[in-house]
Amino acid sequence: MTTDKTENKKKVSLLSIMSSVTAASFGVQTKKNRERDFEQGRFHHFVIGGIVFAVLFILLIVGIVNVVMHFAGV
Repeated sequence: MTTDKTENKKKVSLLSIMSSVTAASFGVQTKKNRERDFEQGRFHHFVIGGIVFAVLFILLIVGIVNVVMHFAGV
């Protein structure tokens, strides 16, 4: 009886991917989560998550700057 690694592989949830991308972007990813991501996650899910995080982060910074500039009267 042989066991295939893909059959025993658990899927990483969307929430887990989002939390891993966020934690990794700030450099606070735990060893347990990093190992889980490498064993169970798919590379392209984390790449897409990283791109989405980067775009949202840039939009957040631009929004904060615009609000500050508006209240400063500039």
